[in-house]
Amino acid sequence: MKKIHLILPIIAGALFGSSGIFVRTLTQNGIDPTTLLFLRFSIAIIPMFTIILLTDKKLFKIKVSDIPLLLLCSVSIIGLNLCYNESMNTIPLSLAAVLLSTAPIFVLILAYIIFNEKITLKKILCMCLAILGCFLMTRVLEDNISTIPLFGIITGFTAALFWAIYLIASKKSIEKENHTFTILFYSILIITVVLIPFTNFNTISSFISINPIQNIIFLIIHSTFSFALPYILSTISLNYIDSGTSSILLSGVEPLAALIFGVVFYLEIPSALMFCGFILSILSVTMLTKIDAHQ
Repeated sequence: MKKIHLILPIIAGALFGSSGIFVRTLTQNGIDPTTLLFLRFSIAIIPMFTIILLTDKKLFKIKVSDIPLLLLCSVSIIGLNLCYNESMNTIPLSLAAVLLSTAPIFVLILAYIIFNEKITLKKILCMCLAILGCFLMTRVLEDNISTIPLFGIITGFTAALFWAIYLIASKKSIEKENHTFTILFYSILIITVVLIPFTNFNTISSFISINPIQNIIFLIIHSTFSFALPYILSTISLNYIDSGTSSILLSGVEPLAALIFGVVFYLEIPSALMFCGFILSILSVTMLTKIDAHQ
């Protein structure tokens, strides 16, 4: 049974890797960044609410002391999604995914600063290899470096930083005996409410009016497959396998999926040097996560 449950984070990683297709399609149809996030999170509330309702209604309960961490999780998710969306819109999907997968490096640094967690020589070596891999992925050593916007690289790394902050905040919330579903449900609920004033409902109406049935289905698939379902699958997997194994599988599959989607849908063919950087980054982050999981 354990081998079967290894499939869950693999599927989650593949689904996360597909988000670039949805983001680029919506952006090309005039959906601005904050409106895109509103669509993603407001629709995702429904499956999250249903899951909690069907599994354990007690997960709706929170304490006043939980609110600060939930707010931090919400801010982190907004920052992560805004920056990652911008990154996917300006640089190859595979590079954006690799930059996001460097989040464990930021977790390591923040854990050292905030919690005084030890940084070993092995961890430093893994970080250096990951940075070298990202360096190769940016085409700095190739003639067409000008085709990779610096803004996309910066937002990619910033997305990884927000992802690291979310991981630390959610871990602290879990230590306070809050379930992952509870954290996620209230985080996206807060985000949805906050985004309402910044949402352009006219562009949503215009997009839907082009082809009502098809585009409504597209929006549901976008929210479900690029956000809600991957989180649900990766969370369920934690009931059967350790978090280290789950995160290794997810972080390893997502950039590979993004690379495949980029090639198939946008003909983003990586050069040999970029592919080497891709492999080096994934291997180093996987090693870093494995080292952390065994400590």
